[in-house]
Amino acid sequence: MPLFDSIGHFLRRPYSFLFLKKIRFTILGLGGYRILGVGNPLLDLTVNGDAELLKKYKLEANNAVLANMFQKSMYKHLMKNYNVQLSAGGSVQNSLRVCQWILKTPHTCVFMGSVGTDKYSEMLKETAENDGVKVIYQYQKKIPTGTCAAIITTHEGNKRSLCANLAAAEKFTIQHILKPENFKIVEKVEMYYISGFFITVSPETIYKIGEVASTQNKVFCMNLSAPFICTKYKETLIKSLFYADIVFGNVTEAQAIAKGKFNTNSMKEIAIEISNLPKSNQKRKRIVVITNGPLPVLYVKDNEVKEVAVPPVPDEIITDTNGAGDAFTGGFISQFLIGKDIEKCIQCGNWAASIVIQNNGCTYNKDLTYSG
Repeated sequence: MPLFDSIGHFLRRPYSFLFLKKIRFTILGLGGYRILGVGNPLLDLTVNGDAELLKKYKLEANNAVLANMFQKSMYKHLMKNYNVQLSAGGSVQNSLRVCQWILKTPHTCVFMGSVGTDKYSEMLKETAENDGVKVIYQYQKKIPTGTCAAIITTHEGNKRSLCANLAAAEKFTIQHILKPENFKIVEKVEMYYISGFFITVSPETIYKIGEVASTQNKVFCMNLSAPFICTKYKETLIKSLFYADIVFGNVTEAQAIAKGKFNTNSMKEIAIEISNLPKSNQKRKRIVVITNGPLPVLYVKDNEVKEVAVPPVPDEIITDTNGAGDAFTGGFISQFLIGKDIEKCIQCGNWAASIVIQNNGCTYNKDLTYSG
């Protein structure tokens, strides 16, 4: 076959554009980076707790909060009195690790966040890069790497309570992404993912990346992250969602953002309302994805609501639901990057979550391969 005909034949093949895009990134010296995540890199301290522990530190099952002054004393208490398992955490970094694991192509994902200059940041970097994620941290010399207590309880079913002490993570500044070598990455990737948690850290960074995504017609994803983000920081969240092409959340978070904002209690109607919030990039209609534990995942596309069933996972093999949401998002993004439809993306998200909840923290058997 003549060379010209061979190239023409190649270009007509599905996903040939992905190969050409990879060549473009290599020429630019940016590796194969395709998605940039920005968030709070945290060291997870996972323990098996009970109702008494939650009550002592004024925590709730299946909730996430930022630690107040009283709750910051909990970390030493856990290290001294419980069998603590340390693992790399932080919502966005977790999702990118899962995405990278499923895609199997190193450095598809690049992550930026702020850490201390300590052994914990070294552990986070080593874990992420061993999983194939390129990390570009902003380092804080006098502030420790952030931590997140993940308390697993079983007295009301398998549930988790998260309490984060952001520490160095909350010192991230927009100057980090504006460094020429970093902003080159911001401009060249094709997709972005930022969690709602990051709203408390650097909303100006969210807006800047959102503007780049909108101007260049690239995909910008956000996660509602936690009920307190949807209530206490609702105004900033709505301003950030202005740039969002894909919004992830769970039922509790969706209900929280709807309170006082939408005149409905119907989850399907709430999802449609979120999809119809003001939007910067009019070339893309917003997609909304709402998870509900073992119940079907609800999603909105083109103002139409659909559901995708969640394959059951026996209670006896569930170890820790802490990383389920992060894993779901990572699985979803992995398939979106290779051009799969939304239902296929959700199915992969469900699969990734089902694997992660059988382990402590957001961990998985790297040898497993998704075949959906």
